Amino acid sequence: MTRRTLLLAALLFGPAAAAQDLAVLADRVHTQAGTAIENGVVLVQGGKITHVGPQGSVTLPEGIRQLRAAQVTPGLVDARSAVGLSGYLNQKHDQDQLETSAPIQPQLRALDAYNARERLVEWLRGLGVTTVHTGHGPGALVSGQTIIVKTRGNTVEQALVRSPAMLASHLGPGAFGAESKSPGTRAKQIAMLRQQLIKADEYRRKAAEAKDGAEPARDLELETLVEVLERRLPMLVTAYREQDIRSALRLAQEFDIRIVLDGAAEAYLALDAIRAAGVPVLLHPTMARQFGEMENASFTTARVLHEAGIPFALQSGFEGYVPKTRVVLWEAAVAAAYGLPFDAALGSITLGAARILGVDDRVGSLERGKDGDLVLFDGDPFEYTSRVLAVVIEGEVVSETPL
Repeated sequence: MTRRTLLLAALLFGPAAAAQDLAVLADRVHTQAGTAIENGVVLVQGGKITHVGPQGSVTLPEGIRQLRAAQVTPGLVDARSAVGLSGYLNQKHDQDQLETSAPIQPQLRALDAYNARERLVEWLRGLGVTTVHTGHGPGALVSGQTIIVKTRGNTVEQALVRSPAMLASHLGPGAFGAESKSPGTRAKQIAMLRQQLIKADEYRRKAAEAKDGAEPARDLELETLVEVLERRLPMLVTAYREQDIRSALRLAQEFDIRIVLDGAAEAYLALDAIRAAGVPVLLHPTMARQFGEMENASFTTARVLHEAGIPFALQSGFEGYVPKTRVVLWEAAVAAAYGLPFDAALGSITLGAARILGVDDRVGSLERGKDGDLVLFDGDPFEYTSRVLAVVIEGEVVSETPL
């Protein structure tokens, strides 16, 4: 490859990932794969973790770069966001998270709208967020697909972990249409969803029964809903009120589809139903403003879900005002202050989130064979005065703060 070709590739696609072999040493290593390791070391080689243990348990390769910190955690996982589609300027040209021309648009791909260079992505990365589940936000009955990305790279292809990840839906007044536009009531929402799922099932049946050359014309909307019906694509259902949560659970049972509850401000009123359905929860940000559909939100819901044995993760969510996104590290810290145990709070933004998103084979804990994603702190991760010293994604130091 010529120098000119290399330069052109760099301009078009950005620099290649600068992964390097690293040894991260810390007074305490929170692995999320067991108890914390005092005076621990994490070895990252070729972008993957190759060793985790006490310092002295492995001979460090000669000349390897060493990073030191008071405490180290896995890279943080934001379980639900619109970052990359929603931009920090809060102007029409950088707000791609919601298309309002129709109430049901499952064919919209977050992959086609994600901006890897968005400054909000950089901001989250500097605060330890290395993996984000993002995409079309709440506000429509079915707003579109979501994706999972790493918070690095200059293109969506460089950042991408999975596409699509889920199909975003919203039940409740927040997804009612404008005046005289459908859906205008909760009953209409469920009826419209039910009708489209039935149409998708008929589309699937006709395609399966058709002889060569007689297949139905392609329909991107129905094709996506077929993936939901076949349980290959979970439906992410934003539902804050108890009645909307229960409607989501009934719909999932009726069509035997996989759902993940999003928001779930009144989940504490439906614990038995959620647990019986085996449905995980991407809980609203602990400090989210408590008005409208979230007027009955509680600072203690994370603790209540934990005690009920319901899988959950915390999220940054979507804000209608600048800076448009919260930081899950701080949301988990406040949940811990309101009774969620430390390890469970950290798990809600690391391994617990990764499990719900189905990417725990790569991220969420510090274990041999997983991606070398780490966050280095100069103190307790949940202490307000602690700083993020460095962030590592797959062996690449993507953010570093001098002491």
